[in-house]
Amino acid sequence: MLSRITTQWRRTLASLVMLMTLALPGSGVSFAADKPDHDRARQAVEAGDVLPLRTILDRLEHEYPGQVMEVELDREKGEWVYEIKLLRKGGILMKLKVLARDGTILGIKEKHDKPHRQGESR
Repeated sequence: MLSRITTQWRRTLASLVMLMTLALPGSGVSFAADKPDHDRARQAVEAGDVLPLRTILDRLEHEYPGQVMEVELDREKGEWVYEIKLLRKGGILMKLKVLARDGTILGIKEKHDKPHRQGESR
C-alpha cells in the first residue's frame, strides 16, 4: 500500500509542477514579456529566489500529510509565495502559504467538511 501511495504522490506532484508552471502570474521581477510562465518559474528557481516545488512538498509531507489539490506561485509584498491546498483525512481542506525562498510557513487555514444531515440535499 505504501508503494501505491508513493506512486500516487509522485504522479500528483508531477502534474502539479506542470500546472504550477503554467499558472504562474506575472510578477514585479524583470522578465522578458514574451517568456512563458514556466520559464519565469524556472528562472526564479535558477536565480535562487524560489525553492523547487518538490523540495517544498517533501518538507510539508511529514507534518501535513494529505492529497495535494492545487498549487499556486504568486508574488506577495515582493516575495515569492506558494499557496498549497491539501485535502487531509476526514475531509479537511487545508491551505498553506509558504515562503518559496526558504519554505517558511506563513499561514495555515483549515476548512472542515460540514457533516451531511439526513433529509438535506447537497
